[in-house]
Amino acid sequence: MHGPASPGWLLVALCAATGAYCLLRMRSRVEEQRRAAGGEALMGFGMAVMAVPATVFTPPGWAWPLYAAVFGAAALRALWSARSSPHHLHHLVGAAAMVYMAVAMAAAPGARHHGGAGVPLVTGPLLLYFTGYVLVSGARLVPVAVAAGAGALRWGDRPELARACRLSMGIGMVAMLLAL
Repeated sequence: MHGPASPGWLLVALCAATGAYCLLRMRSRVEEQRRAAGGEALMGFGMAVMAVPATVFTPPGWAWPLYAAVFGAAALRALWSARSSPHHLHHLVGAAAMVYMAVAMAAAPGARHHGGAGVPLVTGPLLLYFTGYVLVSGARLVPVAVAAGAGALRWGDRPELARACRLSMGIGMVAMLLAL
């Protein structure tokens, strides 16, 4: 997952900024938005930590199983929440992808941070899903951003920023899967 330092730091910045905005969205007055923002903040910060270039920080061996456990719990929570909102199915796929990447990194200690750690039969469908998600999210973002000029909304309640947040995490996931 860790390639050259410059793109790695850009990915860290993108994911950390997304996680920070998702924390801000947790202050929304809408309960469903707060709940979704919490999972997205966890995903953003988790992706940021996972994307830190290996030349700066190489996680200890116990970190990958811990990652898998945390995101496995997030996947179970998303599965439970999907009963009431289909949007949580995307959270389920994202958390499952994080578990997959953590397991792939733990299973290939010699290949850690140098690519070749993933199973193509799993990486391929995940790449297709997240690439499709990025394309659809980008297309859906344009009309929302144009219409968002009306009314004063709180920062945590702006739909165009929430979609941009999800779009940036999708882009980050594609980058991380490509580097796996």
